[in-house]
Amino acid sequence: MRFTKTTAALATGVLTLGLAVTAITPAGAARPAAKAGGTLAIGAEQEPDCLDWISSCSGSSWGAWMVLYNTLPQAYRFEPGAGGAYNYVPTSLLTEEPTLQTTPKQVVTYKLNPKAVWSDGTQITAADFQYTYEQIVNGTDIYDTTGYASVESVTAPDPQTVVVTYAEPYASWRALFSGGYGIMPSHILTGKDRNAEMKDGYSFSGGPWKAKWKKGVSITLTPNPKYWDRKPTIGKVIFKIIPETTAGFQAFKAGEVSVLYPQPQPDALSQIKKGLSGSTVKATGDTGNVEALWLNNNKAPFDDINFRKAIAYSIDRDAIVKRLFGTLGVKKAQNSFNPPIVADYADPAGFSGYTKDLKQVKALMTGAGYKKSGGYWTKDGKKASFTFKTTVGNQRRALTAQILQAAFKDAGFQMRIQVVEAGDLFGEQLPSGNYQMALYAQVATTPDPGLCVIFCSTNIPSEANDNSGQNWTGTRVEGLDPILEQVDIEADAAKRAELSKQADLLIGASVTSIPLDPLPNILLYKNTIKGKVKDNAVMGPFSQMNYWTLKG
Repeated sequence: MRFTKTTAALATGVLTLGLAVTAITPAGAARPAAKAGGTLAIGAEQEPDCLDWISSCSGSSWGAWMVLYNTLPQAYRFEPGAGGAYNYVPTSLLTEEPTLQTTPKQVVTYKLNPKAVWSDGTQITAADFQYTYEQIVNGTDIYDTTGYASVESVTAPDPQTVVVTYAEPYASWRALFSGGYGIMPSHILTGKDRNAEMKDGYSFSGGPWKAKWKKGVSITLTPNPKYWDRKPTIGKVIFKIIPETTAGFQAFKAGEVSVLYPQPQPDALSQIKKGLSGSTVKATGDTGNVEALWLNNNKAPFDDINFRKAIAYSIDRDAIVKRLFGTLGVKKAQNSFNPPIVADYADPAGFSGYTKDLKQVKALMTGAGYKKSGGYWTKDGKKASFTFKTTVGNQRRALTAQILQAAFKDAGFQMRIQVVEAGDLFGEQLPSGNYQMALYAQVATTPDPGLCVIFCSTNIPSEANDNSGQNWTGTRVEGLDPILEQVDIEADAAKRAELSKQADLLIGASVTSIPLDPLPNILLYKNTIKGKVKDNAVMGPFSQMNYWTLKG
């Protein structure tokens, strides 16, 4: 599972590899044709740091929702099936479900749709899969190599056939060449600096839309006339960058934007509760993300397990979640770093025992050599204090910070609050370890379990991984790495669930960080928008805008 860091959330479902895969649309099937027209404005709460999806700067979910899923082809989509469970659905890039060989080695064979072309009319071929794979495994400053690092080779018996041979089994093979990175055009990028070509925007597309980024202002999508599948009927989609939820709501009520995917901020929830005329609201707490208190295990005071445990016993997480999201029916804290969409792989016992208990705090702190002085725990004449960081302009996180600050003070800890621009927090401070405690959400980009990317010690940023590892907390737990590594490759769903739950218990016992809530989703849109307007637990609400229409 790859994660992105974000200021927004996703929606429902659980996937096991044994689930049936939805049938693919035949390659030659006719697609409805319509003349594109009209303009749709959408409020976007976060601007991406870059549009190079392989680079470490690509950790913004909003960037993927707005641009990646709409411009780069993918082998699979992620869609809910019967009962709400998420399935991998082959896209029209493929002519059939890929074949899977498991012995003597795992081999996956893809057959590509000959009608699939890039926006310049060049056919999408096996060479594009090979280029994408080579960039991920051999490039520098890569966001995450999970899964791709298990591949031995990507070969092309012919331009429309891709054969992926694995050096070791990888259970989540369907996630490769799909939502996390998509597939990139080899005929355009080969021999060039990919990051330089893509980071500030790119003109090519292998999806239904082409994108243009005006930094600080907007991202505009226009139809890709060469797209081989369902072409958009909307002439232009403008994502207006509106970082503050309050301003986004004002723009929505004034008719300046017709769609919002807002943070569940206190003022937003009160306005939704009152009702918004002429609009539809879809909300859920069954999401693909986990908001947490992320602790820097490499920096004092959180390098001390007793201190981390004392912090966990200082707060009533259920009460915090109920206060923040009770109006949406979300009243219980998240007790695993596996998000709700993979709840079958989570063991809530990992963190359910951490409830507010000041007697436990006292026992842990005195055992660690601290004494109370002036209402605060002290050691060697120094007060037990730390700095809490989160993103600027977020009312809910500001309220969370205030609640935590009061609770920690009551327990004998001093918490200083610092708000930071999202780009600085995610792009510089967290990767470099320049923090003690931070509040943000990790968002799953596939409906598979797997926490190795954020908790395996091999993914701590270092020279060994070109400082591109995503274990920003510096987590090192004895015995955890081999279990999480096995979760990534175990094909048997029952064994995989057992391993994942073992890992949850180890993470909870070490309190490497503290899960807080399954950050709820809210999707708002004007009733003038028709078609497949729905949220998606992994791909967000905008990945099927080519099926949207504007009334009138």
